Amino acid sequence: MDLDDPAQQLPAVPVGGAKRGRSDIPGGRRKQRVSMADVARLAGVSSQTVSRVANGYPGVIGTTREQVLAAMRELGYRPNSAARALRYGQFNTIGVILFNLASTGNSHTVEAIATYAATEGYAITLIPIDVPTQDNVLGAFTRMGELAVDAVIVIMEIHLLDAGTVALPPGVHVVVVDSDAGDRYSVVDTDQAEGARLAVRHLLDLGHRTVWHVTGPETSYASQRRAQAWRLCLEEAGRSVPAPLHGDWSAESGYVAGLALADEPDCTAVFASNDQMALGLLRAFHDRGRSVPADISVVGFDDIPDAACFIPPLTTVHQDFAEVGRRCVQGVLQQIREGGAGSPGTDLVPTRLVVRASTAPPSR
Repeated sequence: MDLDDPAQQLPAVPVGGAKRGRSDIPGGRRKQRVSMADVARLAGVSSQTVSRVANGYPGVIGTTREQVLAAMRELGYRPNSAARALRYGQFNTIGVILFNLASTGNSHTVEAIATYAATEGYAITLIPIDVPTQDNVLGAFTRMGELAVDAVIVIMEIHLLDAGTVALPPGVHVVVVDSDAGDRYSVVDTDQAEGARLAVRHLLDLGHRTVWHVTGPETSYASQRRAQAWRLCLEEAGRSVPAPLHGDWSAESGYVAGLALADEPDCTAVFASNDQMALGLLRAFHDRGRSVPADISVVGFDDIPDAACFIPPLTTVHQDFAEVGRRCVQGVLQQIREGGAGSPGTDLVPTRLVVRASTAPPSR
């Protein structure tokens, strides 16, 4: 039996309780599924050539491929993906495990993964984890195995509650996003540290004596790297390091921090760890009568689509989420095709500073 040939699969039971022996079309004949052999006869090629086209294999010349595709369209032929998966042991599905789908970085990264996977002929299966524990991560991998995926991308943007670092099952094609696990796994991440340095250097080059900082959550790898780079950049420049204010990525937490910073007479520049908190800062400074950028300059991080529409338009660090997603998919596909695990190491995607109207030299 040819598992890739739908004509040799068992016919589905008709919906609506049709009796055995009833015909599906006028004239008393049961409608037959189109087989690979039917396509081959119409296209004037071998069944093997049709199989290669249906499964996306290279080596079929363009004109022949078009003949086969045209025959498929004319006959209404649809390759049986389930049968193909059983035959070749490949499901053309990538699993994605993550802790928080609502965050800006994660939602954009998942979108990029899905988009690039589709261009490679793959779908994604998404499993969110409510509580970031080692057991829940392993449980998600078990579910992925039951759902028959070829590889897994794990977006580990926060520390686990019950373990110093994540331990993933052996023998799985996997790429990790936004983690400190590059010594054991293949990791793709935005260059968080360089992005923070770009923000701080920009403000110092404008003439500000120092830069205040609103951090993200303490459990976030990205927030930690941005805060560490902010501090190191100020220390290397011989500037004082103000006590950081802690946020939670939300505009509300940025607003609370902004109310406190508005009362700091020496605060002329602030680097917020994301754009949403920067938005809260802008509102707080407005409410306290502090002009941006005349009194205080503000830089964010992410370059969300709305950043250019803030009042004033926000200077921020651009993250290339599309490139992060592309490299993640590229990494797991390489592992699938080579039949091995990914090499340990961290692949950093560059950032760039987008200068808008929220930053200027200090007025005093």
